[in-house]
Amino acid sequence: MVGLTGLAAALESYRGRDRLIRTLGYCSQLVGGVLVGYCPARSEVGTRLLVLSSQLSHCRTILRLFDDLAMFACTTQYGLGAKEEDVLVRCLSVLGNLADQLYYPCEHIAWAADTKILPVDSARWWVLSTAFWGLSLLLGIARSLWMVLKLRQQLRSPTPAFISQLPRSQRRAMRAQMQSELLTILSNLADLANAVHWLPPGILWAGRFPPWLVGLLGTISSLLSVYQAIQASGWADPATS
Repeated sequence: MVGLTGLAAALESYRGRDRLIRTLGYCSQLVGGVLVGYCPARSEVGTRLLVLSSQLSHCRTILRLFDDLAMFACTTQYGLGAKEEDVLVRCLSVLGNLADQLYYPCEHIAWAADTKILPVDSARWWVLSTAFWGLSLLLGIARSLWMVLKLRQQLRSPTPAFISQLPRSQRRAMRAQMQSELLTILSNLADLANAVHWLPPGILWAGRFPPWLVGLLGTISSLLSVYQAIQASGWADPATS
């Protein structure tokens, strides 16, 4: 009952609902791609699932039309990261916020072009938005890798006195943060693989993924994001927070 209540509360929020739509969309693409590609007898069901996945993705695109202000507030609140002690983390975070901020208007223009609201070529704007997304993911991976290295170095300090002076709760928090950063790296790598796939042909593996592989990578990323949200909010068990 507690888990159901927590899930219901999460779905009341925009982010919680977006995670669910994203997970369902990629799962539908994964199953639909497998059925269409490898189960001819079930290809009709697979096609319907792929249509469902496309519609869920379109739904998220529509909802992101209203994300600019929230992203701008986040960007301005962080600013130049004056409160951040690590210079590299500060630089990567500022650049990541900038890439995220530029991603949204590019996607909005691409959507508006597809719907004939704006008389422009949507393809170049989709490519630009995907490029900003990929850049944001790369910066996020670099930031998380640096954080993992720093935390690992602190936890494995050659000075035993340093570790012994840390409260147990702080050591536990550092290990939890390191685990979270590792999960973020895995999630971003899965998304980055898909981002490259959606770039114009000729760039690395762009356009070479079958639908089921895109769905698999997206499902992995989505489930990791859901797990991290559960860990952060403690839906499943207060002891895990």
